[in-house]
Amino acid sequence: MTYEPRVTVIARGRKRVDLGRTTFIYDASRFLLTSVDLPVVSRVIEASEKVPCLALLLKLEMPVVREVLSRVEIQIEALADSLGMATGETTVEFLSACCRLVDLLDTPQDVPFLNGLIQREIIYRILRSTEGARLRAIATLGEQSHRTAKAIAWIRANYAKPLRVEDLAEIAGMGVSTLHHHFRMLTAMSPLQYQKQLRLQAARGRMLMDGLDAASAAFEVGYESASQFNREYNRFFGQPPMRDMRTLRSPSAPPMESVGVG
Repeated sequence: MTYEPRVTVIARGRKRVDLGRTTFIYDASRFLLTSVDLPVVSRVIEASEKVPCLALLLKLEMPVVREVLSRVEIQIEALADSLGMATGETTVEFLSACCRLVDLLDTPQDVPFLNGLIQREIIYRILRSTEGARLRAIATLGEQSHRTAKAIAWIRANYAKPLRVEDLAEIAGMGVSTLHHHFRMLTAMSPLQYQKQLRLQAARGRMLMDGLDAASAAFEVGYESASQFNREYNRFFGQPPMRDMRTLRSPSAPPMESVGVG
């Protein structure tokens, strides 16, 4: 699936997320921070019927992050090149804010007033953590990470269209080589690899949810060659499209968190 900018907090269980060749494992002691849209492979690695995995997912809106940054003085160390995903310690203060957000479900009349306040506190706690530097760099206008995030957002919205890296660099306001460097540092892949993963995920979702055949799904997501799609699908998912569909639809298949590009 594709993770949007978000923070994921685990109450029970454990999860694993693979971004390129980097693996993140998080549980009740560590949260997962995603600063940009990232295509990942995600799986629950610790859970049972008696003790199911339980998690809170909070989407991060960059205008709200910028608002918090403008209202408080937060000292953050200079950011070295790093991925747009990280795990951080689930501190008592951070977890308290998350619990208060969930508790609002019991008092819906308080949601309109307190929801925004508590979400801003959660963002504040993240920004104060060692992982907050990446989120700050993405949200801050003019920084290289923010410009790269614009390129990432364009591909996410237009993954079925032909991609010229020169045009993408112009959208980001960066040189081609600079964009390549920062794009790979944030996403662990090149712009073309990023687009390919989005296309393959979207095609998988269309086949599974809408019943499209492989060729139709391939053309819908921007492939010009069905044979190329089949080769790349097999390489990425481990088996050809139709066999993958039979596996996913079988009664013994594990439940999926999400399919395709949300």
